[in-house]
Amino acid sequence: MVTANRHLRGAGIALTLSLLAGCAVGPDYRAPDVFLPTTWAHAGKEHSRDLPKLEEWWTALGDPVLNDLVDEAVASNLDVAAAKARIREARATYRQSTGALFPSLDGSASGTRSKTSAGRADAGKGTLGNQFAAGFDASWELDVFGANRRAREAARYSADAAEDDLADTLVTLIGDVTTNYIEARGYQARIALARRTAASQNETADLTRKQFEAGGTSGVDVANATGQAASTEATIPTLQISYAAAVHRLGVLLGREPEAVAARMKKPRRIPRPRGPLPAGIPADVLVSRPDVRLAERRLAQYTARVGAAEAARYPAISLTGAIGTSASEIGDLAQNSTISWSFGPSLSVPIFNAGKLKAAVEIAEAQRDQYFVAYHAAVLTALEDVENALVSMRQQRIRVGKLSKSVENYRRAATLSRSLYQTGSSSFLDVLTADRSLYSAEDSMIASQVLIATAYVSLNKALGGGWNGVIDATKKEVVDANTGPHLAKAE
Repeated sequence: MVTANRHLRGAGIALTLSLLAGCAVGPDYRAPDVFLPTTWAHAGKEHSRDLPKLEEWWTALGDPVLNDLVDEAVASNLDVAAAKARIREARATYRQSTGALFPSLDGSASGTRSKTSAGRADAGKGTLGNQFAAGFDASWELDVFGANRRAREAARYSADAAEDDLADTLVTLIGDVTTNYIEARGYQARIALARRTAASQNETADLTRKQFEAGGTSGVDVANATGQAASTEATIPTLQISYAAAVHRLGVLLGREPEAVAARMKKPRRIPRPRGPLPAGIPADVLVSRPDVRLAERRLAQYTARVGAAEAARYPAISLTGAIGTSASEIGDLAQNSTISWSFGPSLSVPIFNAGKLKAAVEIAEAQRDQYFVAYHAAVLTALEDVENALVSMRQQRIRVGKLSKSVENYRRAATLSRSLYQTGSSSFLDVLTADRSLYSAEDSMIASQVLIATAYVSLNKALGGGWNGVIDATKKEVVDANTGPHLAKAE
């Protein structure tokens, strides 16, 4: 009899181990194959195939004010704070799903006082009694078909996706701060040019007015000179509006009020210029360096695991449950003179009929997975498009600046010659005004093109996925024990 019991216990243990070692149903995730070109179509000789150094790329622009603004934005931006909160949520969800793989144990205790009587005549007398009870309940879902393991797998991929979401937020944030800073400096330069030009044109208009009063010129020349000066001055308010918008955007990107950086931006500085060409690497690099591509791939992995979780719900669920309890009329007797009860055994739940609900849940999960498969390929194509567009923009803007430089040089010479000829009577005053207007237009276009070169440099770094490498580790450390976003903690 003892030998038989031993055999039964051994068979039970073997059965339990075999059930625990059961395979998780559903598809196992494999990263999808992506066919990419071997080189960038628009990467010239100046863009090598070396792996680009994207860590803190904005420092190559050599502007300490910009560096400080980026550091403050990373520390205080509200989108970054929200992304950190999403990481904490995803990590907590992962720990929660991991807990479902282990047994659970609950304790309970109760105490009651009751009175019983034989009838209405004995209602005032009755018998008083106490009842105390304590016990433990345990349960363990064996997860034979992997429903909990697939849920845990999906939660792990979701946590990875949350970290990539933070990295993508940082890439966008740093690019936006740098772009708005460059544009603000560009507007400052254009406003200064407009004011210098308008001052010079007003001086010309005053001299022309004096010549008219002396009978040396016509009223048409006075009107043309005055009108041209006013036209140049009219561009200043438009530029001021754009400058204010860029400065206000910088303040908000730093997680502060719009006017927060106005005082620091008031002193003009040169437009930041990239130092030398940036290596573009090869197209395959974006699969690793672009956080939005990594995010899309992790989402695909997450929803592939959810297919397995939905499939496992169609299979039986096996659990082990146990309970032990004690009860006594005195609380001190619970551990000694008490009534003890216990129970232990397996339970089986089998889905027999649900009108196709579980099968439909699998089909929903498969459709969601397919959507993220398409979204991943779309993210890859968008990344390739962004890089190619940035490469074209940088090359063409450099060509444009070269042409505008020649244009400014020649228009400046034309303006000088037209004034000399006008003073000798060999040219009309209209030629002077035309040359001045053309020079101002060329100089303004030159500044605008310098801004576009710098912003194209920013776009290329963003397209290559730069910006998050150097700050993501430090930023993720803040997530571990942070209960509030850095901006909110700072405000306290």
